[in-house]
Amino acid sequence: MQIDKLRGRELDQLFRAILSLRDLEECYRFFDDLCTVNEIQSLAQRFEVARMLQEGYTYHKIETETGASTATISRVKRCLNYGNDAYAMALERIKDDNASS
Repeated sequence: MQIDKLRGRELDQLFRAILSLRDLEECYRFFDDLCTVNEIQSLAQRFEVARMLQEGYTYHKIETETGASTATISRVKRCLNYGNDAYAMALERIKDDNASS
């Protein structure tokens, strides 16, 4: 796993802070302080690319709708196919959350 290379006290601290957030408003406030607007948008774009890939959209459609480069789309697809299944897990969980809302 590539994440093993990242593990450490500082990253644990960051992830604990994220897990402590209670709602969307706290997430917006925290990430606004933590990241630049472009960094937040890039993360959101990758997650949207993952959703669209999982739903079977073509690269062209994803590129057109999200503005993501084919390199970004390819990287996300590689993670979907060979990664830690985290995109699929998160997408499934928010799908379940959205269905019950």
